[in-house]
Amino acid sequence: MTNSLRYEIRITGSGGQGVVLASIILAEAAGQFEGLYAAQSQNYGPEARGGYSMAEVVISKEPIDYPFVISPDILVALNQEGLNRHKEEIKGDGFIVVDTSNVVHVPEGRVIKIPITEIAIEETGKSMAANLVSLGVICGLIKIIKKTSFERAISARVPKATEALNLKAFEAGIRAAKKIKLSKLPPPPSEELIEDL
Repeated sequence: MTNSLRYEIRITGSGGQGVVLASIILAEAAGQFEGLYAAQSQNYGPEARGGYSMAEVVISKEPIDYPFVISPDILVALNQEGLNRHKEEIKGDGFIVVDTSNVVHVPEGRVIKIPITEIAIEETGKSMAANLVSLGVICGLIKIIKKTSFERAISARVPKATEALNLKAFEAGIRAAKKIKLSKLPPPPSEELIEDL
């Protein structure tokens, strides 16, 4: 995992983008198929589609005493509003994944730019598969949960008629993540700098 026993992931977007489903699959991949502890939570506006949506997962090697994200290790922003709301909350050594298909104003710093929705459309013909592309990106970048655990969780959660399509989107996300070199991100702020802020 990492040096920390606790890893926090937040996914933000709009209602209808499958943010909540992505977080549930992520939690089940970690908890049911990887043998880790996982806690999933969600928050969204009253609109069925188009409104603000946020879901998060806490993953740990030990029992989780507080099930909500405190400061994300990774933020996946599928739209501008989600990025704007949460970009300042990232852990010092964490990073942000931005869907450049939907986000115009991208901050500087520890940010990874991937056209997630565009990839979903190219691979599956459906923008709604962006949530599965996001899971592939997460799988490829953080390496906490094995690919097979994600695949089992996806197959267990999505309708059988869409299983192949969803797995294809997931694979596309992994391929996109493999092109990213985390070592090229700006270094995290030092503890001294953090204390001065």
